[in-house]
Amino acid sequence: MNKLIAYMNRSFAPKMNKITRNAWVSAIQEAIMGVLPLILVGSLITLITILNDFIPSMPNLQPISDFSFGLMSLFISFLVPYFIMEKLKKNDRKLVAGLTGAAMFLFLLSPTFNDEGQIIFSFERFGANGMFVAIIVGLLVGVVFYLFSKMSFFKESSSLPDFIIVWFDTIIPITLLLLGAWLFTIVGSVDLYSFIVSLFEPLNYIGQSFIGFVLITFISVFLYSFGISPWALYPVVFPIWMAGIEQNARMVSQGTDPSNIHTMEAMMAWTDLGGMGATLPLVIIMLFVAKSNHLKAISRVTIIPSLFNINEPVVFGAPIAFNPILMIPLWLNGIILPAITYGVLSLGVITIPSEVMQLWYLPIGISTYIVNTDISGLLLLLINVIVSLIIWYPFVKVYDNQKLNEEKQVEQVN
Repeated sequence: MNKLIAYMNRSFAPKMNKITRNAWVSAIQEAIMGVLPLILVGSLITLITILNDFIPSMPNLQPISDFSFGLMSLFISFLVPYFIMEKLKKNDRKLVAGLTGAAMFLFLLSPTFNDEGQIIFSFERFGANGMFVAIIVGLLVGVVFYLFSKMSFFKESSSLPDFIIVWFDTIIPITLLLLGAWLFTIVGSVDLYSFIVSLFEPLNYIGQSFIGFVLITFISVFLYSFGISPWALYPVVFPIWMAGIEQNARMVSQGTDPSNIHTMEAMMAWTDLGGMGATLPLVIIMLFVAKSNHLKAISRVTIIPSLFNINEPVVFGAPIAFNPILMIPLWLNGIILPAITYGVLSLGVITIPSEVMQLWYLPIGISTYIVNTDISGLLLLLINVIVSLIIWYPFVKVYDNQKLNEEKQVEQVN
């Protein structure tokens, strides 16, 4: 174990952090973070519409969700090239790159044109299902704009204003990108959107499988235990979550049962108890069982954040990260809880979440109920809490005794 920690600290963690700081990866991460407020708006609207079951006279607020969460892919197609240019220090053309990304994404939606000159889009393509398409478009636009940023029609000594130079220097990349989209979608009648989605369908299939759900959750927890942000996986995982919940909503609207289990809604309801790795049970054990001053103090400080699923204070304060004793139960929670959750939900005895509800900061239990308003979901939560308490308890006792002995030795020396 000590050799593993030494290797991770010396070699693996720096390499992973280097990847997450890479301009292209971090641009996707920041694009996703950029749309989170709009997703939260969609979540709040979904929460409010629950009241329609009790107050039928309430107005229909669903269009607000449609024009926030429902346009997520369009926003991503703008933000990815925008942030790529920003990360690569090409700030003078980041806005043009973002606009080109949005224009090219709209091209790839394969709109139709009627006799009245109206452009008709399939609205569902603007949502979570198109995230992979939006990311690919954003990366392509970023690559082309970056390559053409190395050449210019004008000399550095030109007296023309910078914005005029940028206008002319971006004409070629804009034209090439939109011309390519036009040739494929309009002239060639090729549905590139469907083609790209089909390419990533195996990834979605794997992500929604039992192995995918458990493995991705474990990898996120494993990285977190070494201080590596799970955001490193978000460019791949977030589209799986979003597509999954959107497909579930569509299934319900068509009168069938939702089937995608691997969504953020399911994770915040049943596996991320107090945060990734189920650290709220750890804090509860430390609060009521620990005898060492260190763990008692940490539990008092971290109990409130943990109730709202903020677990960085306990992960780095207990600490769990780089702590061989507490890393193992964190890993076990990252395997066992998603396995139990997937197994129970796949049996069909509990309603699988089908509405976007990414209010992860709500206390566990409340969030569990509102994702599907199914009382039986609280029973699964209780089972997972008990299992997590059992997993944490022996390791906490060992660590608590270790800290208690250290404190006694310090007292004896003093």
